[in-house]
Amino acid sequence: QVQLVESGGGLVQAGGSLRLSCAASGRTFSNYAMGWFRQAPGKERELVAVISRGGGYTYYPDNVKGRFTISRDNAKNTVYLQMNSLKPEDTAVYHCAANRGVLGSLQSGEYDYWGQGTQVTVSS
Repeated sequence: QVQLVESGGGLVQAGGSLRLSCAASGRTFSNYAMGWFRQAPGKERELVAVISRGGGYTYYPDNVKGRFTISRDNAKNTVYLQMNSLKPEDTAVYHCAANRGVLGSLQSGEYDYWGQGTQVTVSS
């Protein structure tokens, strides 16, 4: 089992920044690729970033590329999501998730463990 706890969400004005953190406990953190997903009310869950086990590979969909940065510190069992130039459409609950693969996955169904989420609200 891997337990994941997100933090760092909040209310921010459009154009602002937030840094989310996801602390992991349980099994060896470096054995898992990590992803950040988000879900807004009435919308499907959406991938926003993936990072490989060692951190050398990252992926972003076009709607966040250049604004969001995923990173990890395996010594601290933590993955981060730096979000800059936030837009109202970024408003959602953000979840981190762990995948047993090396590079991770673009599919939410392939993640094995999930955190409870942290709310991000961007005002216009």
